[in-house]
Amino acid sequence: MNTTPLPPPPAVAVRLAYAGLLPFVLGAALAWLLPPPDGASPGLDEHTYALLGLSAYAAVVLAFLGAVHWGRALQAGERATFPYVWAVAPALLGTMGALMPAYAGLVLQGVALIACYAVDRQQYAHWGAQSWLTLRFRCTVLASLCCFLAAAAT
Repeated sequence: MNTTPLPPPPAVAVRLAYAGLLPFVLGAALAWLLPPPDGASPGLDEHTYALLGLSAYAAVVLAFLGAVHWGRALQAGERATFPYVWAVAPALLGTMGALMPAYAGLVLQGVALIACYAVDRQQYAHWGAQSWLTLRFRCTVLASLCCFLAAAAT
């Protein structure tokens, strides 16, 4: 357990985190703005591409959120099983969501983003990284909301 608190996120991390929300917002907006497929045209349409893009991006973000735990465990020389198991769980959930129909997969990914925050809230306290939780909370709320809104547009 780290007893020395980490400093708040540097400005560049805050800007990058908020910039990383743009694909979520764009994907959700396109899911509502682009017409859904009519079934008459073969192949994929713009609406479907927007949903696939959002789902793929959510899967990448989930993998990133899990990888933070792997890196932290590696750095700390952690021997417990949980950090390593949790580190791969978000990537697996994100991939499953990307392979599912958008109406279900994006919901799974939105819930997985919330689960990642819940685990981070507990783990960051052990790492002395509580000052990062406000940023994590804001990003989680918007990213998961975008996943849910896009799923509702299918």
